[in-house]
Parts: sequence; C-alpha cells; structure tokens
Amino acid sequence: MKKVYSVEEYIETNSHWQDALELLRSIVLKTELNEAVKWSAPVYDLNGKNVLGLGAFKHHFCIWFFNGVFLKDEHKLLVNAQEGKTKGLRQMRFDKIEDVNKDQVLAYVKEAIENQRAGKEIKIERKGKTVVIPEELKAALSNDQDLQLTFEALTPGKQREYCEHIASAKREVTKLSRLEKIIPMILNGVGLHDKYKNC
Repeated sequence: MKKVYSVEEYIETNSHWQDALELLRSIVLKTELNEAVKWSAPVYDLNGKNVLGLGAFKHHFCIWFFNGVFLKDEHKLLVNAQEGKTKGLRQMRFDKIEDVNKDQVLAYVKEAIENQRAGKEIKIERKGKTVVIPEELKAALSNDQDLQLTFEALTPGKQREYCEHIASAKREVTKLSRLEKIIPMILNGVGLHDKYKNC
C-alpha cells in the first residue's frame, strides 16, 4: 500500500476512478465533516470521531461508513464487506460514476453525521480470545484487498498479536506508526514475533 499524504494524491494514485472520487468528495465537503488522510486514504471525521472514508479498488469505488450499521439504508445501498466479521462498518459501493445519486449519497452522509452526533457507535466487548481489530487496522484492511486477504490467512494468534500491538498504543500517532511498520510484515504472511520464535 503506497503511503499517501493528501486526498489529491490519493485521487491521482487511483486515476481510473478520478472523476468518481472527485464527485463523492464534493458531496462530502458540502457537510461540516473534517477531511484528513488516515491509513493512506481520505477519511472524514466529526470532532475527531471517524464518520466515513472514500475507497478506490480495481473494479469499484466506495464510501465506507464507520458506523454504517446504524444507517436506515432505505435505498438498500449498503453492503457488509466482511459478513459475520464486520460489526459497524458498511460500504456504499459503485461500479460506475453514473450509479451515484448525489441526493441519496448526501442524505446518507448527513444521517451518518447525525448518528455520530447522537453517539451511536459500536462498542466492542472483549470476550476471551476473540480477535478485536482496532479501527486503524480495520480501515487499512478495508482499503487494501491484498492486505485484507493476507491478514485473514494468518492464524488467529498472529492476528491477535497485531491487533493488540496497535490497540496497546496510547496515542493515535503511535498507533499509526505501528500500523505502518506492520503492514509489510502482514503482506509477507509473518507474525509480529516470528523472528524471535525462530531464534
């Protein structure tokens, strides 16, 4: 995953969806959401709480709603990208720019903002040895299919090591620098502590 420093750079990197991403961006920027780049992708937050992100893939482009599970989804536009695994995250996926209904997209974005304002968030409970994926890693996985597939192929123990490594950092900047360091390791299919285990 190439490190991206601005939304413009992200759009440029995904030039096959340039017009589509610019359209989605223009819709989101009509709201009060703050635009930033997190996990090398455009993310929009309200008072520091992530509300949605833009994503570009080989065959589709999308909006990620971090707590999309709370959206009414009257037009049945949302999909759960990882059925059975993803609790809050929902994706509004498009195959071509003509599929984007600006009014509908804006209505969903405004609803997501209101939900965030009302404090509607998924609270993850720790149960025994289940793997709880931190938001930072979750967003990185959702923006990179190769990363997601290699992460899912790891043993639950290795997945847990990575998740705990990020979750245990107190500051956001530390979480992001840890995430940056582990991405190449995940893509190589190795565990966080493998080099010590093989000594």
